[in-house]
Amino acid sequence: MDTPPTQNSKIDARDLTIRSVRPADFEEIAALASLPGYRWGTLRLPYPSPEETRKWIESKTSVADASLVVVYDGKIVGNGGFGRYQGRRAHAAMLGMGIHDDYRGRGVGSHLLREILVLADDWHDLKRVELTVYTDNAPAIALYERNGFVIEGTHKAFAYREGAFVDAYAMARLKP
Repeated sequence: MDTPPTQNSKIDARDLTIRSVRPADFEEIAALASLPGYRWGTLRLPYPSPEETRKWIESKTSVADASLVVVYDGKIVGNGGFGRYQGRRAHAAMLGMGIHDDYRGRGVGSHLLREILVLADDWHDLKRVELTVYTDNAPAIALYERNGFVIEGTHKAFAYREGAFVDAYAMARLKP
């Protein structure tokens, strides 16, 4: 398929492959992170270099972390995962994820988040998964709430984005 699905079409989970990040993925992930919609919902700065992305991937060697990509028709259309905390916070992890601009609202994020939570619950025995999300990112907030996350507080002036400071919610999900 050469073009992304139509505006409202959902992508069948059987057409997606979710797998671990590979070192060879660095250029596609750098291109993904450069997209304006993807970047808008993250703390990433514009124009990440492929070399920086390669180094980031290579640093994700801990078995305490999970780094995944979503592949659709041979193209990486999303990535995400978690980093487990250490010591007295080893029961918790910080989640992050992002979806290609052309594939948002089509179920890709739902499939990725469910897979991340399966890893957290069934393989890493995490009690708590945390995240931050900009308060104006209604689709992401709705996705997280559908998957058991609750807002625990608000970080005022959390990040600088497009010339202004924006707030973010602290959200968490306790293992059911």
